[in-house]
Amino acid sequence: MDDQRWLAERFEEHRGHLRAVAYRMLGSVSEADDAVQDTWLRFSNAGADDVENMRGWLTTIVARVCLNALRARNSRREELFPGHLPDPIVSPDSGGQPEEQVLLADSVGLALLVVLDALSPAERLAFVLHDVFELPFDEVADVVGKTPAATRQLASRARRRVRGADVRVPDSDISRQRQVIDAFYSAARGGDFDTLVTLLDPEVVLRSDFGVKRPPAPAVIRGAEAVARSSLMGAALPSTELHPALINGAAGVVVTARGRPFVIMGFTVVQGRIVEIDVIAGAERVRRLAAPVLNAR
Repeated sequence: MDDQRWLAERFEEHRGHLRAVAYRMLGSVSEADDAVQDTWLRFSNAGADDVENMRGWLTTIVARVCLNALRARNSRREELFPGHLPDPIVSPDSGGQPEEQVLLADSVGLALLVVLDALSPAERLAFVLHDVFELPFDEVADVVGKTPAATRQLASRARRRVRGADVRVPDSDISRQRQVIDAFYSAARGGDFDTLVTLLDPEVVLRSDFGVKRPPAPAVIRGAEAVARSSLMGAALPSTELHPALINGAAGVVVTARGRPFVIMGFTVVQGRIVEIDVIAGAERVRRLAAPVLNAR
C-alpha cells in the first residue's frame, strides 16, 4: 500500500469526528466540510510517520483551521447582519444519516450554537475542545497559543456564558415534540390565539434570520403573547405547505410556498411547551440546508 493511500484511509477513520469538531466551532455544515478538507490537505502534505495519537493530532489541525476561520470572521463582524443564526442540520423526520448522527452526538442544538457564536474565537475553541471533546488543557493551549492556565480561564469564561444563557434541553420524545408542534400550527392557522399562548412557554423566544434582506419582523421576539401574535400573522401566508423534519435532532418543519423553499423552523419543546422557535429564511439557503427533506418528497 502506498503512503498516500495509507494516509487517506487513516484520515477517513476520523472524518466524522473532525466534522463534529468543526461544526461546533463554526456553526456551519458547509464551512465545517471546508475545514475538514483543508485539514486533509495539511495532513497529507505533512505525513504521519511519527504520530502516535492520530485522532488527537488531527483534532488539533482542524481546530487551528477553524480558529483561523473564526478570527477572519470576527475581523469582518461589522459586515454581518443582525439576527444571523448558525446553519442547522436538517434531516428527514424518519431520522438522519449516520454522518448526521455523528455530528449531533452531543445533542448540539441551535440555541447552544447561538451562544457559542457570541464567544471570542479563543473562548469557543477552549470550550469546544476541552468541555465537549475532552482534550487536555495542555493540548488546547498549544492550539490557541496561550499557557494552560490562560486557556483554562478561557474555557471557564465560556462555560459561564453557556450556563448563564440557560440553554434548554428538549424533551427526549420526538413524537411528543411533534404533537406539540402540530397543535401549534393548527392553532395558528385556525386563528386560535388563546390555544397558541397555552402551547408557548411564558418566556418563549422567537429568533428569525431573514438574511441580508430587510426583515419583515424583529430578529428576536420574546414572550408568549408577542410570539403568538407573530405566529398568527405568519400563518396567514397563502399556499404554504409544511414538511416535517428534524432540526438538529429535534422536531421541526421545512415550509415551502407554492412549492418553493421558504423557511426552516426549529422548535425546542420542554415539558410539553415551546420554549424557543428558530426561523431561517431565504430561498437559496433553505434549499441548500433542507435538501435532504425537499429531495425526499
